[in-house]
Amino acid sequence: MLLDDQNSQVNTEKVSEKNNIAALRQYLKDGFLALKTDFLKTPNNTRLFKQHCKLIDRILVNIWEQADIDKRCCLIAVGGYGRGELYPYSDIDLLILLPESDLHKPDDLQANASINAKLEVLVGLLWDIGLNVGHSVRSLSECVHEAEKDITVQTNLIESRLITGEANFYENFLDGINHTLSSPSAIAGFFAAKLKEQNNRHAKFNDTAYNLEPNIKESPGGLRDLHMILWIAQSLNMASARQSAANNIWALLTKQNIISALEARQIQQHQSNLQLLRIRLHFISKRREDRLLFDFQNELADSLGYVNTPRKRASEQLMQSYYRSVKFVSLMNEVLLKSFQQIISVNPPIVKSINAHFESHDQLLEAKTAGLLQQQPSAIFEAFLLLQQHPELDGMGATLLRNMQRVKRLVNRDFRQNIVNKKLFIEIISQPSGVNHALRAMNRYGILGSYIPAFGKIIGQMQHDLFHVYTVDEHILNVLANLRRFAKPELKHEFPLCSRLFAEFDAPHLLYLAALFHDIAKGRGGDHSTLGTVDAIKFCKLHGLSKADSTFVAWLVAAHLQMSSTAQKSDLSDPSVIETFSRFVQNERRLIALYLLTVADIRGTSPLVWNAWKARLLESLFNATKHALANQLLYVQQAIATRKSEAAERLNKFGLSKHSYEHLWEKFGSNYFIRHESDEIAWHSRLLTPHLNTTQPIVRARLSPSGDGIQVMIYSKDQNDLFARICNFFDRMGYNIVEAKIYTTDHAYALDSFIVLDQSGKSVSYSGLLKFIEVELTQKLDKTQPLESPLKGRISRQVKHMPILAQVTITQEADNNNHKLEIIANDRPGLLATLAHQFLILEVELHNAKINTLGNRAEDTFLISANKGQKLDALRIIALKEAITSEI
Repeated sequence: MLLDDQNSQVNTEKVSEKNNIAALRQYLKDGFLALKTDFLKTPNNTRLFKQHCKLIDRILVNIWEQADIDKRCCLIAVGGYGRGELYPYSDIDLLILLPESDLHKPDDLQANASINAKLEVLVGLLWDIGLNVGHSVRSLSECVHEAEKDITVQTNLIESRLITGEANFYENFLDGINHTLSSPSAIAGFFAAKLKEQNNRHAKFNDTAYNLEPNIKESPGGLRDLHMILWIAQSLNMASARQSAANNIWALLTKQNIISALEARQIQQHQSNLQLLRIRLHFISKRREDRLLFDFQNELADSLGYVNTPRKRASEQLMQSYYRSVKFVSLMNEVLLKSFQQIISVNPPIVKSINAHFESHDQLLEAKTAGLLQQQPSAIFEAFLLLQQHPELDGMGATLLRNMQRVKRLVNRDFRQNIVNKKLFIEIISQPSGVNHALRAMNRYGILGSYIPAFGKIIGQMQHDLFHVYTVDEHILNVLANLRRFAKPELKHEFPLCSRLFAEFDAPHLLYLAALFHDIAKGRGGDHSTLGTVDAIKFCKLHGLSKADSTFVAWLVAAHLQMSSTAQKSDLSDPSVIETFSRFVQNERRLIALYLLTVADIRGTSPLVWNAWKARLLESLFNATKHALANQLLYVQQAIATRKSEAAERLNKFGLSKHSYEHLWEKFGSNYFIRHESDEIAWHSRLLTPHLNTTQPIVRARLSPSGDGIQVMIYSKDQNDLFARICNFFDRMGYNIVEAKIYTTDHAYALDSFIVLDQSGKSVSYSGLLKFIEVELTQKLDKTQPLESPLKGRISRQVKHMPILAQVTITQEADNNNHKLEIIANDRPGLLATLAHQFLILEVELHNAKINTLGNRAEDTFLISANKGQKLDALRIIALKEAITSEI
């Protein structure tokens, strides 16, 4: 009977515990819903933080009291929770502060065991009710020891708030943590460590806040950069944890003349904007999500009242607001950290005169007089020029930066018309070094967009084309940085040809101007190359460039897409393509400049777009065009004769006489030598001479001679579904077709050649894979086997949330029956196979294909005709266009 009573008591306790967990979970759920409803009704960041902290505080105090933890212990909020800045789905960082104990005393050991057992239950209960808790359990001496050893722990602990426990014990804790920053050397060490931490964090985001899916908290200019200021201020005893939690930090810094009242208001405004975005992002994503992913940008913009306009999507307006905030935060982070560095320094600054206007303060540039920039606005450009000419300088000092912000409105029409300023700007971009750093700094400090108003319009301008991952202004500066990399001898191993050409180029500043203007007209509507050319001409004329130089820059801006388009959409083995392109560039100087700008431009779109395949295409086009410019007369005939001669020489090394492959070349037809390079001709001839009239498909694979990807040759009696079968095969292998040459011989055999890359775009050197392709693809070409349906893979989230409008263009070729089909669409698995099936259904014959994938954007070009090379009629063209548009 006694046993039954005991079991009953245990069961009652379990039921009571379950009820308690359920009640606390419901209380948390109801409280969270209430604060969310209140915020969405009347958004107020400060009120939400306060209400959220109060809600969590109440629950923690209730659980702490129920757990009956030793009265000497303290429950302390740390990190963002300690700061009083608790976002909807942020982790709740806790420190459980234990009394000091002597492990040699039995009573202390027993007390510790009891505390640890209760804490284990407490932490489990916190997770059971749905709190995302990050906790540490330490004594005061352990806290001090860890803080002195680990900068992250120290930072976490200086932002603390007592939730419950012994108040005097908490005060002792504060004294102990503050003592870790009591000496000048400790403060200097803390500052240096936090600065290094910030630099490393920025480097993770490529030192830019201007990618299209930034992290509101961690990206440069994000909330973490504001926290950085707070932490350094606290280390200097300019603010306490309580004051920072009350959001008084900016008012305190104003009182101490660290920032002006205007700067304080501006910081609070931009801080509030970033906080609002992060709060709403948490609510929309229903998780701790700090990245402004495409998935959420549209909904976030809608929740903030942005609407689409003819020129800009709502999401673009949202992101421009974000970029304005992070730009200002980045600036104030730089200014304040430099101000703090002066305060921390125990030694007076080493001052060195530079010229009549400027001097160096500990390797930072400062004006000799406070009113210099106001009285002589030209000194603004002089400052940037001096930074280039004096590499020992580490940048501008805090005072100079502040004064520049106050007078930047003077960079106006009068400033732009001033001949001294025009000469200074040209001098800045003509310096042998520091051009990239100077223009980036001018953009960062708001000078570049004021001096070139067209550039000011594209600051923070989004690019929803699925391959640019930066804003327009950041992309332009990346292109300029890539050009500057060509100028550095220590980096010549990256792009040997570009480095050599750049070193020999007579006027690099013209390339920099072309880079500045090549995308400057994006977002206006119309052809940005044409509109940018008009801007470039006006700028060059205003700055007194010669007519020849102005024309040269304007031509580069107008033509900046032409080389990449030709390389990636045309058959470079066709001599007529090279001949046409050589007529377009006209001379070698233009060719060199366009090649350098094109490589820099493609590399500046995204870290993922450039690869060895694109590098080879551009280099091949450059070399072929250079040769064509030097031999313009009868270039096509010369190219064919050279190919035959080179192929014969290669075949001779394999012991094949001209007589052995003469019949094969005759059957391949004259157009074959226009479509194929000498290396391919030799490869085909060596493998196919014994199999001219084979009844079975022949598939051979080799590593591409360019060193990137695999080249696959298919030789078979022509069949309508051949291209569709090949596309299906590589789709299911997970390989991208980047080039397809589709050729039909005079004796009705298909001789197709493909270059394929794995889906990551990396080159392949797996020898067993070549045999696999040869065997398996041969089987897939069996006409007795049914044709598989195209693969239907998942589209990427970028495509899902920021799709581009598909474009299908069909144009008649001038000198034959073929049509050029150009497609721009959202890339997805199975896209090429889907197109191949449409060709099959509509009886369209394919002659050539160039497959160009830029991020998640497909830009594919096909040379097509009706069956047997007949011309497509108008009805077939309309049907094809409709079918493709429907599919993609």
